[in-house]
Amino acid sequence: MNDAIIYDHVRSPRGKGRPDGALHEVSATALAAQTLSALRDRNQLDTSLVDDVLLGCVMAAGEQGGNIARVAALAADYDQSVPGLQLNRYCASGLEAVNLAASTLRAGEAQAIVAGGVESMSRVPLGSDGGAVYTDPQVIWKTWYIPQGIGADLIAEQDGYSRADVDAFALRSQQRAALAEVEGRFKRSQFVVTDLLGQPLLERDEAIRHGASLEDLARLKPAFEATGSQNGFDAVMLQRYPDIEAIHHVHTAGNSSTIVDGAAAILLGNAEFGRKTGLRPRARIRSYTSIGSEPAIMLTGPAACTEKLLARTGMTIADIDLFEVNEAFASVVMRYIRHFNLNPERVNVNGGSIAMGHPLGATGAMLVGIVLDELERRDLNTALVTLCAAAGMATATLIERI
Repeated sequence: MNDAIIYDHVRSPRGKGRPDGALHEVSATALAAQTLSALRDRNQLDTSLVDDVLLGCVMAAGEQGGNIARVAALAADYDQSVPGLQLNRYCASGLEAVNLAASTLRAGEAQAIVAGGVESMSRVPLGSDGGAVYTDPQVIWKTWYIPQGIGADLIAEQDGYSRADVDAFALRSQQRAALAEVEGRFKRSQFVVTDLLGQPLLERDEAIRHGASLEDLARLKPAFEATGSQNGFDAVMLQRYPDIEAIHHVHTAGNSSTIVDGAAAILLGNAEFGRKTGLRPRARIRSYTSIGSEPAIMLTGPAACTEKLLARTGMTIADIDLFEVNEAFASVVMRYIRHFNLNPERVNVNGGSIAMGHPLGATGAMLVGIVLDELERRDLNTALVTLCAAAGMATATLIERI
């Protein structure tokens, strides 16, 4: 079997996902095209050597509809021979794009693939696709659908996490991201997003709160309390989980993932591609998998997905140097850390989506790039990236430095 090798990666800074956010004027296609161009230019890449462009994009509606991967490749002036594929595994889409690229390369059916993702949440809001998972009454009845934030609050209730606990986790994410930015850890792989005239729009992650405090976080109101009580979602969960007496809503805008715009791209290839181009191999995709999990809470899959991946590789949790667990909500990562009894100093060491934001289709690819840079900075070897996903799923990927 061929190796699936990571040669390079880039990502945009993440802009606040609202009309006054720095990237709101940039369409998703333009943002993806700038990302593909940045990856090409810094590697002097002959794009005729690329066999495919795979991009995760969750809200495939409006300007994000159609096949944004192919259109973005054309907009970036990639060779016309390069096709494109848009895919959706909800929040794990960017990571699934990397895994699908790795499968194709390992099977010997391609020499080079660009994989990543894009999401413009300020322009194409959550729910724009009108998916059955949250709109079809028959599906909702069968899956016990509730908004994810209430699922996160239920996890906190089950595990005994207080509001102070989840706020403390969020503060650590902010502090780590702020330190990483000050120390320039993200600069190696970030490019500057520009407007139509080529003028800089955003150079750094816009959502990081330098100087955040527990007092600031404590002032925020629970984000899902009214939705849970007024729309009956709390009652649905108490029926689903009768051992729980009540749900205390602890998640806020400050300890949940931030809504942002962003894009990422990773250049993968086989060994022959590296010899042909002179590019230096940085890591290999060692293994990967996805899993289905309880669809009502939706957020509990990462631990089981990790166990499945470790069993497949014959590894243990102690063999992994660093972890990137997407910070959809604080309780999601806290449960993962508790489940494996992990040292928190090995998990999300540069902060996560609570601090920097979660551009749905792009986040998984961003996490791969961030943790690869950190493995190199710390001179470590292995990392595991995992994300929960809507409808009760999770994806995990194991990378190993070369």
